[in-house]
Amino acid sequence: MPINPDALGAKGAPVERSWNSKDCLLYALGVGAGMDDPVGSELEFTTENSHDVTQRALPTMCVVLGDGMGANPDSPLRRLGSFNPALLLHGEQTITLHRPLPTEAAISTVAEITGVYDKGKAAVVEITSRASDTADGQPMYTNVATLVLRGEGGFGGDRGPSAAGTDRPDRDPEAVVSYTTRTDQALLYRLNGDRNPLHSDPAFAALAGFDRPILHGLCTYGFTGRALLAAVCDGDPERFGAMYGRFTAPVFPGDRLDVQIWIDGERAWYRTLVADRPVIDNGTLTLA
Repeated sequence: MPINPDALGAKGAPVERSWNSKDCLLYALGVGAGMDDPVGSELEFTTENSHDVTQRALPTMCVVLGDGMGANPDSPLRRLGSFNPALLLHGEQTITLHRPLPTEAAISTVAEITGVYDKGKAAVVEITSRASDTADGQPMYTNVATLVLRGEGGFGGDRGPSAAGTDRPDRDPEAVVSYTTRTDQALLYRLNGDRNPLHSDPAFAALAGFDRPILHGLCTYGFTGRALLAAVCDGDPERFGAMYGRFTAPVFPGDRLDVQIWIDGERAWYRTLVADRPVIDNGTLTLA
């Protein structure tokens, strides 16, 4: 059946999820954290028992902590109709931290379809997920994901907003942080919950038009978040407020990521490149 534009505004039932110290360590390793970052130590994200080091969670970990969909039988995505998952692309991602992520907590997340757009050859769906701490009911984080469903456009709906431009400063970046991903990075990152075979199965990747599995976009997003945390926030998650990025090209495990960063007061701009090819563009970070 075609995409159902009437799914706009659909909300799912609250989904509860908890995590602990081990989950935080696994996520940090999944996005490349190790003994040392090019900008500073990462032991506080990768160990729980180092001398004089208190474990902390990486801010971008909220992308794997629950989007209110997953195995939820009341997922709002079910109201969209059927589509080919091999043709789904992640278009944009925004995270807003309402408080620093603890290393152990329980949350309740509600997902809502906040946009359904007809781009002609594709449908674009925006999903907003709001997570609250079950201990006190206060907001923990908000995720906004834009999904591109190739081949599902043409249903006569609103085209929606055009892709946002960038207002980053017209000068050389203040910092460039480089990381080389592992050739098995996707196999490690998938243990955080995203088992999409696009990132592990060569046959499935071929159906999507790739000659080998690609790295999760949110893994690249996590690498980029580490660079921003180190170069802009002095490694302090309490300063990490909101991060936006638009995925523009695939990354393959083993690629080197170069994160260019422009800083101006309480805001930073970034783009992540493989060689001279932007893979996340028009990115922004707002300090808390």
